Amino acid sequence: MRQLAFIAVLLVAGSTAAADAEHGKALHDQFCTKCHGSGVYTREDRFVRDMQGLDKQVRRCHLSAGAQWSDEDINDVVAYLNSTYYHFK
Repeated sequence: MRQLAFIAVLLVAGSTAAADAEHGKALHDQFCTKCHGSGVYTREDRFVRDMQGLDKQVRRCHLSAGAQWSDEDINDVVAYLNSTYYHFK
């Protein structure tokens, strides 16, 4: 089980390495700010605690927002949010 968790973390980290954070910002600004401001990323009791959680939350939110993003789009948004707010390794 630990091996699967480690592989999942590597996949998430690797998938955002080549991501386009500028494109992610454009998608974020178009879709995410319809529901919330940036305070959700910086508050003390935020849900997201690691890269895997960030990826999971972006996938959940893009469905709620009605965005039809590809996996690449999701990776771009994750990269933008991580580089701007979260700073996970």
